[in-house]
Amino acid sequence: MNFEQARHNMIQQQIRTWEVLDQRVLDLLEEIHREEFIPDAYRKLALADIQIPLMHDQVTMTPKVEARLVQSLAIQDSDTILEIGTGCAYLTSILARAGHHVTSVDIYEDFTRQAADKLSQHQISNVTLEAGDAIKGWGNGKTFDVIVLTGSLPVLDPCFQEQLEPMGRMFVITGTLPIMEAQLITRVGENEWRTESLFETTIPPLIGAKETASFRF
Repeated sequence: MNFEQARHNMIQQQIRTWEVLDQRVLDLLEEIHREEFIPDAYRKLALADIQIPLMHDQVTMTPKVEARLVQSLAIQDSDTILEIGTGCAYLTSILARAGHHVTSVDIYEDFTRQAADKLSQHQISNVTLEAGDAIKGWGNGKTFDVIVLTGSLPVLDPCFQEQLEPMGRMFVITGTLPIMEAQLITRVGENEWRTESLFETTIPPLIGAKETASFRF
């Protein structure tokens, strides 16, 4: 399979047509090869507009959602990033190339072990991988410039947005099937956040998220 041609097609036909025009984001998609992070059984589908199955009944986001996610966050070189849900570590690598440091957490230790190998192979050293349950936030109240949740939440728990630095940004998908909404949340004051609706999509919930349906702001 000609992955370079497939990557070109992905960027031109999936990514650009989904309003991802930030050249820095497009360059990252060229630089970091998605097929090198996808399970071998699905390698030939790595650049297709589908969610790729992972272990533990998890899936990746589609490439166009990953690209819109990164573009919407406007990540700066100095940004510290919290990623909840490491998965195959492709998005982790994109975030690491874009920002200063990534703390990536997954409830499944085998995801973090495999991620360590993948990141090492790609000489990405500005990532701290941790295993644990981050459904109530992570890092004992530590704050971050950027937070990314790679699974959905029925309702957003305020514990996540409270871990944002001033003017920090968070990407999250909220709701339940059949309609979920991707949102960009920006901390604009000590107790004030701005929410922007980005697009509709669907993705499995974070582990434990089904028990959070009673959350209230």
